[in-house]
Amino acid sequence: MQDLRNTDIKFLPGIGPTRAKVLREELGINTWHDLLYYFPFKHIDRSRLYTIRELSADMPFVQICGWFLSFEELGTGRKKHLVGRFTDGQSVMELVWFANYRYITKSLQVHRKYIVFGRPSVFNGRINITHPDVDPEDTLLLSKMRMQPYYSITEKMRKSGLSSRTLEHFTSNLFQQLKEPIPETLPQYLVDRLCLMPLDQALRAAHYPSTADELSRATMRLKFEELFYIQLSIIRYTRERTRQTRGHIFSVVGEHFNTFYHKYLPFELTDAQKRVIREMRIDMGRGRQMNRLLQGDVGSGKTLVALMTMLIAIDNGYQTCIMAPTEILAEQHLDTFRTFLADMPVRVELLTGVVKGKRRTAILEGLQRGEVDILIGTHAVIEDKVEFNNLGLVVIDEQHRFGVAQRARLWRKNTTSPHVLVMTATPIPRTLAMTLYGDLDVSVIDQLPPGRKPIKTLHLYDTRPDDLYRLLLREIGAGRQAYVVYPLVKESMKVDLLNVEDGFRHLQEIFPQYRVGMVHGQMKSADKDAQMQLFVSGETQILVATTVIEVGVNVPNASVMVIQNAERFGLSQLHQLRGRVGRGADQSYCILVTGYELARDTRRRIQIMTETNDGFEIAEEDLKLRGPGDLEGTQQSGVAFDLRLANLARDGQLVQLARETATDVLDSDPTLSAPDNQFLWHQLQIMRQGQQDWSQIS
Repeated sequence: MQDLRNTDIKFLPGIGPTRAKVLREELGINTWHDLLYYFPFKHIDRSRLYTIRELSADMPFVQICGWFLSFEELGTGRKKHLVGRFTDGQSVMELVWFANYRYITKSLQVHRKYIVFGRPSVFNGRINITHPDVDPEDTLLLSKMRMQPYYSITEKMRKSGLSSRTLEHFTSNLFQQLKEPIPETLPQYLVDRLCLMPLDQALRAAHYPSTADELSRATMRLKFEELFYIQLSIIRYTRERTRQTRGHIFSVVGEHFNTFYHKYLPFELTDAQKRVIREMRIDMGRGRQMNRLLQGDVGSGKTLVALMTMLIAIDNGYQTCIMAPTEILAEQHLDTFRTFLADMPVRVELLTGVVKGKRRTAILEGLQRGEVDILIGTHAVIEDKVEFNNLGLVVIDEQHRFGVAQRARLWRKNTTSPHVLVMTATPIPRTLAMTLYGDLDVSVIDQLPPGRKPIKTLHLYDTRPDDLYRLLLREIGAGRQAYVVYPLVKESMKVDLLNVEDGFRHLQEIFPQYRVGMVHGQMKSADKDAQMQLFVSGETQILVATTVIEVGVNVPNASVMVIQNAERFGLSQLHQLRGRVGRGADQSYCILVTGYELARDTRRRIQIMTETNDGFEIAEEDLKLRGPGDLEGTQQSGVAFDLRLANLARDGQLVQLARETATDVLDSDPTLSAPDNQFLWHQLQIMRQGQQDWSQIS
């Protein structure tokens, strides 16, 4: 069997060096194997012919058999185009080309029979097809065509003369070159147990299925394999890390924790918070490294849980560290921790880029001597000069803001790996968590503290600003505060959106009796912090901002969040911004301001926001609307994601099946050394080629 992974694509008949260069640069197709796994994005049934009289503009794709009566070039300059008058013997329609039409006139002949394929539309009351596929009738055997594949191509490919039809010819040539069946990549016992289509048949059917059912079975087999190897890699490396990586044993819950719990706890913990703390206490007492993801909606009390977990570490003689993505959030954690702890004998210090000179030196020396119990910081805490005496627990807040490589530098600051708690206020759908965070134990805080009122979310159109101003005036007049968020800092000539600077000036004119502040990412840190402090203290009533305030800002007196151009934000971001209010006892509001004309998906996003405050429900809907996003890179550990067919938003049951199957395989053969599992070990090695091994650092 030819080595598909190492056979250059240029050696496939019909490609050559020039086309191979375009395929490499545009689609990442370097080898025969890459082309084999570059799947069509759709298939269309080519077995039926239509008459011109049957056509309408609402039909997806059609094909007609007939001949050209004439060709005519019309228009001038950029509007120049070619029109071909085409008849099926009963009616006449127009076929239109706006590019490459000189090639069309040379290759097509009048009065020769052709089969035309494309999407019909109506212009000036007449049916036409723009840029149709045209094939001589005698070159197509419709009874054998059945489902025609369509491949995604780029504009550069199109200009180079490479179309979906060209890729179809390439893959057809590739299958003709394969004289033997493509070797299996799953053990035969799994193929038989799960009734999977053999790989060779599945790959051929994924490109050239004879029926929709065959295509469905083929894609199911290929999706399962993608998801199975991801889960196998995650579970195997997680078990290996657990076996190799010992952790500090936190054997006592002592004076610091108990004093705080009985004397300083500002309110009763929810049952969810108690459950999560109990889970972490068990983890940290086992003698293996805790590696836990803490999910909790905005305002659910994750920070308090993290602090109480840190107190357990301190009770056992260890230092702790919390790393936040922004200076604003780090400073807020400092204020929160010091307020919670009051006069308890716990030294809490802040280390960010603005902490310099003698203060910075004193903090670094205190860390080395073990005098600093809790270090709160940004990326500054991973600098080489930052040395701990005995780091036992690391907390990463809003962990998706940090790459694995950054987090790894923190882990290495102790001989024995510290326990790890990563937190996110972005609820993660279960199917996505099993893949992105399958190597972490997961805890969920699914309750809000008592006394919190659900935020009311309203949708207003930008054509009726007076409704918005009345609500703002009512709330601010009652002594409360408001955020107004814009998507841009300065006016853009290319994008017709509201912006922070114009909004700031406009709101100053509308509300001259109140103080309006402004915060955005292009401001100097000192200026930004000063503006934030004015809002936190209540001196500023309205804060105009970009999404710099999306994470972590806590002002209980703020009761209104206005999001201008809300159609420009995703569901997750809208939910995060909404979470900046509703932190006090007063009724809070989130106002989504949009234009009147909205796309269907956009209108659906706005509707979801107005219907529910449940972050997990919103996350599920967001995944369905947007897909899982970029799963590659070095954000998570031990696995390279390469989802060519599987979709985590739609294939949840398949993800579960893949995880259960991978778990069963590793339970029976932890080292994958059995003869039947050599396939699996070989495939895992291929997946790891060229990838950094993050398996030891979560």
